[in-house]
Amino acid sequence: MPTYNLKVNGEKQVVEAESDTPLLWALRDHLDLVGTKFGCGIGQCGACTVHVNGTATRSCLLPVSALEDKEITTIEGLSENGSHPVQQAWKEVDVPQCGYCQAGQIMTASAFLETNPKPTEEEIKIAMNGNICRCSAYNRIQKAVAIASEKIG
Repeated sequence: MPTYNLKVNGEKQVVEAESDTPLLWALRDHLDLVGTKFGCGIGQCGACTVHVNGTATRSCLLPVSALEDKEITTIEGLSENGSHPVQQAWKEVDVPQCGYCQAGQIMTASAFLETNPKPTEEEIKIAMNGNICRCSAYNRIQKAVAIASEKIG
């Protein structure tokens, strides 16, 4: 079985997996980073979102073979202690209900705010549109992204 050299949360990792193994399963099954969730497996829900070179990416669609020398950040690597402005805003607004989608939501929001630190309400809605929340906490999610943008700015 082939091995792949990945850089996950700032650390070099070696993963032994088939070339078509999705990053999601390499993270969860091989590296025990279980904050990234399986939702749909077809890139539609956003629960599996991580950053690849700073871009929000669906890890269920990306084969591990395409990731050598790429910077991968999971929810565990966003901050050591939950101090990232998006994580703080999530706590302030008390966003999660069931919480299942929240890691993907946070990773999408944090990547979005890196490129647009002062978004409008409409830009927030558009940016977060691809992440599904089965509890329908969308208003709180959007409010938290707006608060996080104030913290960043």
